Amino acid sequence: MTLLAPPRSIERTCYLVGAVLIVSGLLHLLMFGIDPRPWEGPLSWRKPVTFGVSFGLTLVSITWIASYLRLRHSTRRWLLGLFAADCVLEVGGITLQAWRHVPSHFNTTTTTNSVVAFSLAAGGALLIITLGTLALTALRGRIRGPGSMRLALRAGFALLLAGLGSGVAMIVRGTTLGRSGDLTAAYSDGGYLKLFHAVTLHAVLVLALLAWYLNRTHSDDHRNTMIVAAAAAAYTLVAAGTLLVSLIER
Repeated sequence: MTLLAPPRSIERTCYLVGAVLIVSGLLHLLMFGIDPRPWEGPLSWRKPVTFGVSFGLTLVSITWIASYLRLRHSTRRWLLGLFAADCVLEVGGITLQAWRHVPSHFNTTTTTNSVVAFSLAAGGALLIITLGTLALTALRGRIRGPGSMRLALRAGFALLLAGLGSGVAMIVRGTTLGRSGDLTAAYSDGGYLKLFHAVTLHAVLVLALLAWYLNRTHSDDHRNTMIVAAAAAAYTLVAAGTLLVSLIER
């Protein structure tokens, strides 16, 4: 199965922006070699690397996945356009602060840092709105394609919603610690769910790719759906395991 229609202009733009973000993230691996910093911590080059690659990959995958959702053209254009702009905002803010050698999240020590921190928080809220709208569309069953793809998208978006929830929990945790004056704890403990966050956000891409591959190689949709169901169950167990480990190590 291929895309259900030729890419629209908004989709082509999103694919291009996503590719640029991925390249940006990968290029910052070079900075890690040129300007060595600890890989962990709020001042590392890890953040522009992981955020660039993750947001770029997410933008590309969501753009592709949205082609299976039954959306009005104008709704699709607005959702993807806002999501792409938000991805640029998030990666841009993280990258700017990395080059300024200051923490990005929870950092309100100066006017510039406050503007960046609040922009990232506002961008997070917009991510929830756009991705939440796409998730609700999928969960309501407004999906084109065979049963295996419908199941993959519903399960994947359900896990994605869990990932968004963990993102909110981390923001609340970090903001609370930061406002109490303990910035060190905010930076070290605010991201306590980041592994679960990463695993669940990319579930929809993994499951959708599996369904796409199965439907290209096998015509028995009932069989394909059973495989996707097993994969979704396994993925959920892995996600639950990462959540448990994160909570134990907190």
